[in-house]
Amino acid sequence: MQIEIVAIYLSPGHDFKGHHGKPPGDHGTQMPESVECVAGSGLVGDRYFDFKDDYKGQVTFFDEAVFLEAQDALQCHDRPPEVLRRNILTRGIDLNSLIGKTFRIGDTTFSGSQECAPCYWMNQSFAPGMEEFLKGRGGLRARILSNGTLHAGPAELSIDD
Repeated sequence: MQIEIVAIYLSPGHDFKGHHGKPPGDHGTQMPESVECVAGSGLVGDRYFDFKDDYKGQVTFFDEAVFLEAQDALQCHDRPPEVLRRNILTRGIDLNSLIGKTFRIGDTTFSGSQECAPCYWMNQSFAPGMEEFLKGRGGLRARILSNGTLHAGPAELSIDD
């Protein structure tokens, strides 16, 4: 199945995690054309790289279609997708269908662990109502099972049964 990796986002630090009751951080986001995926560790250069053993969110995927719907529903067209703090913006796949599945994008194998549930910070980083809007479609958390490289652009997706 052909999908598209619309964008790759990496951040060296946490803007929201550990900031409850405090202002968010300001670590910025990088948007490389490709990223190295390391099995069991995460994305090289991202804040969750080697975060903890068997972490279920070594990489997060987000559907561009959901982002575009959110812009229209919440009348917020001035925020870019990277404010949502997901790593890989995709087009052409229902990410929830990958929960509990092993799948491959290009030369990298992943295990879809769970929905990337939204938190209250979404209302601040994007627009009021975003946390509620994203319930059930907040993206996909996944573990990296094999080393490889993801590239922005068209990609081949295969799903193990």
